[in-house]
Amino acid sequence: MRVPLSWLREYVDVPADATTDDVFAALVSVGFEEEEALGFEVTGPVVVGQVLSFDEEPQTNGKTIRWCQVDVGEAEPRGIVCGASNFFPGDKVVVSLPGAVLPGPFPISARKTYGHVSDGMIASARELGLGDEHNGILRLAELGLDPAPGTDAITLLGLDDVAVDVNVTPDRGYALSIRGIAREYAHATGAAFRDPAAHEWDDVQPGSGFPITVDDQNPIRGRVGASEFVARVVRGVDPSRPTPPWMIARLTLAGIRSLGILIDITNYVMLELGNPVHGYDLDTLEGGITVRRATEGETIVTLDGKERMLSVEDLLITDDSGPIGLAGVMGGGTTEMTDATRNVLIEAATFDPVSIARTARRHKLPSEASRRFERGVDPLIPFVAARRVADLMVELAGGTLDTELGGALYGEVFLEAIELPRAFVPQLIGVDYTDAEITGALETIGCEVSALDDGDGWEVIPPSWRPDLTDRWTLAEEVARIHGLDRIPSVLPTPPSGRGLTPLQKGRRRVANALAGAGYVETPSFPFATAAANTLHGSASGDADPGIRLANPLDGQAPYLRRSLVPGLLQVAHRNLSRGFTDLALFETGLVFDPEMGVAYGTAVVPPLGQRPTDETLAALDASIPPQPRRVAVLLTGSVSPKAPGRAAVAADLADVLSAVEVIGAAAGVRIDVAQGERAALHPGRTGALSVGGVEIGYVGEVLPAVSAEADLPGRVYVAEIDLDLALSLAGRPDVAASLSGFPAATQDVSLVVGDDVVAGDVAAALREGAGDLLESLRLVDDYRGHGLADGTKSLTFALRFRAEDRTLTAAEATDAKLAGVAVAAERCAATIRE
Repeated sequence: MRVPLSWLREYVDVPADATTDDVFAALVSVGFEEEEALGFEVTGPVVVGQVLSFDEEPQTNGKTIRWCQVDVGEAEPRGIVCGASNFFPGDKVVVSLPGAVLPGPFPISARKTYGHVSDGMIASARELGLGDEHNGILRLAELGLDPAPGTDAITLLGLDDVAVDVNVTPDRGYALSIRGIAREYAHATGAAFRDPAAHEWDDVQPGSGFPITVDDQNPIRGRVGASEFVARVVRGVDPSRPTPPWMIARLTLAGIRSLGILIDITNYVMLELGNPVHGYDLDTLEGGITVRRATEGETIVTLDGKERMLSVEDLLITDDSGPIGLAGVMGGGTTEMTDATRNVLIEAATFDPVSIARTARRHKLPSEASRRFERGVDPLIPFVAARRVADLMVELAGGTLDTELGGALYGEVFLEAIELPRAFVPQLIGVDYTDAEITGALETIGCEVSALDDGDGWEVIPPSWRPDLTDRWTLAEEVARIHGLDRIPSVLPTPPSGRGLTPLQKGRRRVANALAGAGYVETPSFPFATAAANTLHGSASGDADPGIRLANPLDGQAPYLRRSLVPGLLQVAHRNLSRGFTDLALFETGLVFDPEMGVAYGTAVVPPLGQRPTDETLAALDASIPPQPRRVAVLLTGSVSPKAPGRAAVAADLADVLSAVEVIGAAAGVRIDVAQGERAALHPGRTGALSVGGVEIGYVGEVLPAVSAEADLPGRVYVAEIDLDLALSLAGRPDVAASLSGFPAATQDVSLVVGDDVVAGDVAAALREGAGDLLESLRLVDDYRGHGLADGTKSLTFALRFRAEDRTLTAAEATDAKLAGVAVAAERCAATIRE
């Protein structure tokens, strides 16, 4: 919102010597954001001149210039070259004398041109910064001015005014007006505020007899599109009258160009009071006005000359001929005010913010009016705004107010009281405000405050211009704002006991930190995938349904929500390899979307905004969402140990990705078992199924060469993916680090011959179970197949370590524990000790 200081001073006592920085500081202290200071950037000498005479001189380039003699209030006239031809001898004009600077900056000096020394410049409105028109020089008679030559034109035209531009947040629509900013300046400084809307109710009542009807058959969210509508009539206006220079200057500084006296007045009042006002040429109206929704296929030509196809949600202003305006957004071309207008119908209304916002966005037609309506205007101001426009048209456009003809739709303005407990504001803000400070701040912003019957708080009725004050929390914010945000201590709150991260959140962090500590780099990726990637990686068989397709995907080539983290890691690996990074150890934790077969997801019912859905609606929305487990995945390719002097590079292999699985299991607090498995995207024989206590939680293995090649990844690629939430849920009680034993360990090896189709993990599990509590660790150290063994068998060698907590084990005790494990392995896996 751009606020000219001369305009602001009309309604609040801003010191005469106050700078834009002073005004900014005051407004920032009550919650506004400083943008920039604005001015006309004109410095003198710029004076009024009177053209005494001129000679027209054709030039060789086809132009004709005028060599003018101009009286600027000095003893002798000045000779000035001018290329314009829209002035005559005797005209009063604006002359920029040498030493002046015009916007640009454009310094003025005496210079030789077209065979003369031009001792200044006769300026146009555009060159002075008063508008975009450049149809010739500015003739002061067209502005209704007849000053003496030599008069300071900067002061005469209001070019010495400046404005401050502040950012207004969407919840403070009342501040999109001089009235609102003046009130806030008064709050910040204590300066006296004079409300421009302070009129007696009888003074702002319109006449009667003009029919106004609201027929809203399709209200949005049950709210009628127009709750108030005021119409006043001014007759005998003269649209050719000039807009006063002070009004042009103020509108220009506020960012609105002058379009003629009638339109300028409506824009001026909108900026002044915050209520948009529209004027119609009364003689072009057919019958009365009806406010209704558009019908299917209806169109309107708006003031910008464009024909617009309307939606049944669009709120219209209509007469007997059809639509004559998009309510609260833009008027129609058939009833606009023109140079031929003599009688004006003034409209001021209160429209539903949601209706206006949707219409403005639907038609890509943001306007100063819609900007205010969609934030909510003061429902008590339309009558004042209509009267203010009428008075200015009488004063500046020569009209006569018709006190008999007019009309109004009166809406009930109900302001619900808010109960504010006495201790609420100090407890919430953390400042010991007194009762007087709390009530004083609320009364300052316009609230009505009365004590509750029990004396332990207040009942607060917000002012009509503050629709954002809806509960005790917003009232507390106002108290803090008025008394200064600098009073709020910068102290971090102490969290109540029992709060913090949940066990699942802590587990996720442990896993991520453990992988990072093991040398893996976390690479989050977008949760979108192609149908082929979801089908291949979404299930073990590789023929799963592609999953959930987005209705409006960011990337048309990847319209599905991912079912696996692996495709994203493959893309990241390809991107890094293309940039020369060949040795990669990557991981990601994130959600996947795993719909159940045969279940239809999604909902056709979208709950309305602005109100809390019912429990049934929320349950239906939850049921429409597929399961979203959180997983962790790792990818290895290239070398795990780079080449160095005296040492060859060590390529990543399956053992390295299995080590990553062990890291995840240790951080999650579970022991992950690995068994032979199959997966469509992984290499047969080099794929493992991961489980915890018999519950499968993921997979590990080498990516198929064909899949790696399709991802443009040379060499071998190893991956693992684990359902992290499931693994953490299986962890049970957290592991507690055992104390170190002071007794020595007893180590033994055992080689067992089993069938080559027996899984080594099953043999290890049998040994572990049979050996009992004395077994401290078990590790597979060799898998031998060949000479000395029968066909179809293999030899598995395990390194066993035994230890007792209370004594030194004997060799016999260690041997007995080992043989007990061998007995279980023999029973379950037909294992025999290798001779």
